[in-house]
Amino acid sequence: MRDSLKWCLGLKDGLRMVKPDGSLAISYMKEAKSSLKRAERDLNEGDLLWATVIIYYAEYYALYSFLQKIGIKCENHFCSILAVEKLLGKGKTETINRHKEKRIDAQYYMKIGKEEEVNEMLRAAKTFVAEFDAFISRMTNEEIYNYRKKFASLLR
Repeated sequence: MRDSLKWCLGLKDGLRMVKPDGSLAISYMKEAKSSLKRAERDLNEGDLLWATVIIYYAEYYALYSFLQKIGIKCENHFCSILAVEKLLGKGKTETINRHKEKRIDAQYYMKIGKEEEVNEMLRAAKTFVAEFDAFISRMTNEEIYNYRKKFASLLR
C-alpha cells in the first residue's frame, strides 16, 4: 500500500490538491538553483556531507516546483516524489531517489561518498534541475489542467 498515492492522502500534511501557484513554483525553482550553487561551494570547500544534503534538496525543490505549478501540496518527501513518478514516469525520479538515499546515508549514518561521487551527484543534479526548469517554464494552462485531471484519476 505504501507505493499508493492513496496511502499518502491519509497522512497528516500528505498529498492535497490546491490551487496551482505559478509564483510559488518560480520561488521553489529559484531556491533549487541557489541550492546548487551552495552545494558547489560546499563541495569546493571539502564539505562533502553538506554538499550531498544540499544536492538532494536542490532536486527536491525543482520537483516540488512542478507540484506547485500544477496545484499539488505535500509535506512528505516520499509522497511528493511518488506523485511526480506517477504523473511523469519513473525516469523523472530515478536521480532524486538515488540521491535521497545518499543524503540519508550522509546525514544520518555519516556514510559520505568520495569527492568524485559527490561531483557526479552535482553534475546529475544540475541536469535534473535544468530539465525540470525547462519543462515547467513551457507548461501551458491546458497541460496543468491535464496533470490535475490525471492526478485526480490516480486517487480513485
